[in-house]
Amino acid sequence: QLVESGGGLVQPGGSLRLSCVVSGFTLDAYAIGWFRQAPGKEREGVSCISGGGGRTNYADSVKGRFTISRDNAKNMVYLQMNSLKPEDTAIYYCARRRGPACLMTPRVSEYDYWGQGTQVTVSS
Repeated sequence: QLVESGGGLVQPGGSLRLSCVVSGFTLDAYAIGWFRQAPGKEREGVSCISGGGGRTNYADSVKGRFTISRDNAKNMVYLQMNSLKPEDTAIYYCARRRGPACLMTPRVSEYDYWGQGTQVTVSS
């Protein structure tokens, strides 16, 4: 099971930190990805982190602004989002990849378990 939290309403240029708590599996055996879906758009990969935490990947649209991290001891994965823009508005999901590797921007088809999502709205 994966459960996201930390979403909300923030002004452009602001920051949020999303959290994903996982249960029911050994976290360090799997890569975890963050995805987002805006109204009327397909779900897109934002970032992923490998099982051991040593490798990360980001979509070009968030590079330099978002940072993914994990604490396997606490069964937590985080997404720190800075310099938020209105186009970042979406429902954000965390998901478990079918394996520990994070080799590229995450793709929906490679992930098997998903959280319920948390809404992020960037607006003045």
